[in-house]
Amino acid sequence: MNIKVVRGNPTPEELAAALAVVRARAAAAAEPSPGAEDPRDAWSDPARIAARRLPRPGPVSWSRTYWPG
Repeated sequence: MNIKVVRGNPTPEELAAALAVVRARAAAAAEPSPGAEDPRDAWSDPARIAARRLPRPGPVSWSRTYWPG
């Protein structure tokens, strides 16, 4: 990382403080936020398949089945 001072004459302490802020911001931007979920995780989650209940079979549901043979 290169930093170039274009105006003024900062002291080494001021330059170090500015560099620390820039590095901290860059590190925070590179890390995923704790609440963010990876979309691939949601896609492969088996709980999404069973998110809603299946309808219960009715009294004549046995007659709607078909077994070729």
